[in-house]
Amino acid sequence: MLIPNMNYSHLKDSYLFYNIAQKVKAYLAGHPGEHIYRLGIGDVSLPLCDAVIKGLHRAADDQADPATFNGYMPECGAPFLRTAVADYYRSRGVQVADDEVFISSGASDELGDILDLFDRVNRSLIIEPAYPAYVDANVMGGREIVHLPSSEENGFLPMPDESLAAELIYICSPNNPTGAVFSRDQLRAWVDFANARGAVILFDAAYEAFIEDDSLPHSIFEIEGARTCAVEICSLSKTAGFTGTRLGYTVIPHELTRCGMELNDMWIRNRTTKTNGVSYIIQRAACEVFTPEGQQQIHANIGIYKQNARTVMRALDKLGIWYTGGKNAPYIWLRCPKGMGSWEFFDLLLNEAQIVGTPGEGFGKCGEGYFRFSTFGSPEDTRIAADRLTELLG
Repeated sequence: MLIPNMNYSHLKDSYLFYNIAQKVKAYLAGHPGEHIYRLGIGDVSLPLCDAVIKGLHRAADDQADPATFNGYMPECGAPFLRTAVADYYRSRGVQVADDEVFISSGASDELGDILDLFDRVNRSLIIEPAYPAYVDANVMGGREIVHLPSSEENGFLPMPDESLAAELIYICSPNNPTGAVFSRDQLRAWVDFANARGAVILFDAAYEAFIEDDSLPHSIFEIEGARTCAVEICSLSKTAGFTGTRLGYTVIPHELTRCGMELNDMWIRNRTTKTNGVSYIIQRAACEVFTPEGQQQIHANIGIYKQNARTVMRALDKLGIWYTGGKNAPYIWLRCPKGMGSWEFFDLLLNEAQIVGTPGEGFGKCGEGYFRFSTFGSPEDTRIAADRLTELLG
């Protein structure tokens, strides 16, 4: 008799965003035609920039010509894109070799797949509130999870201490869901902690392009010592609107070794076994993101999302509601007003103002009593949502 992976039985009954979708679906069934102002799930609303679209068209035309046609791509990524990503790091003073960059179909895929490199006896430290996929991927793999709660008192940026015992450390900065960003000194403390214990940091940098404070690090590899203890995983989903196009990249330094094994070599073996690479058309389009024209265009779009953040923050300031994030991240994390629970506040916003956000409880126990707004909606919807929020709670 076949035995399934029984670790799945330890997962929560349903995924956070599925629950939200079901609640919205039920509301719309009772209120047909009602417009919903979506500040919840972090999907983008602006289209791909012009440089990327032109790249897609050129790449599609390449596939129509025998002289430029491409079949299977290198499993670890096309050399032209690996170089473009490495050049992006090097332009910021971060030395990354081309062959330390691995092209993927997105950060979410890599954050789960990367666990293949580590024995199941290794414990995973997850800072909460946390992106739910961190927890679920480890539950599916049967790993022990060490939960490190954060709070308003530490700005939702907890620091390591001697009591923590884990071999894998998840750090997301700018953070999803809180929007908080670790400083250089704070990241240095985590790097030193990992190196002292032989632990490995899985650094989620999916929102690095939203950082506007020059004193804050965009990459873990800006920190001395990180090359011997960190893997960095990034994505073009929010940076360049690739949520429907799917492309990300992972950086694994050659210096990252454990038990005589180089993790870069191990990941090459993993990718050449488990994937056939990302399509030529998508990789060519992604390459345009890293051109001067592409960078200018994607940052113009990011500027629109950051203006949305300022719109929401002004409403929260007017209401006197505590929050973090927004300035250097596309997420705003707020304390629910009047002592409400996070799902209670969700229901109030949906039913009374047709606003959808994300209950903090869905990101872990210490998220109860908090709420996340994303800023990826249209400016008009965001403005109306902010006005409705002010009217409802003012």
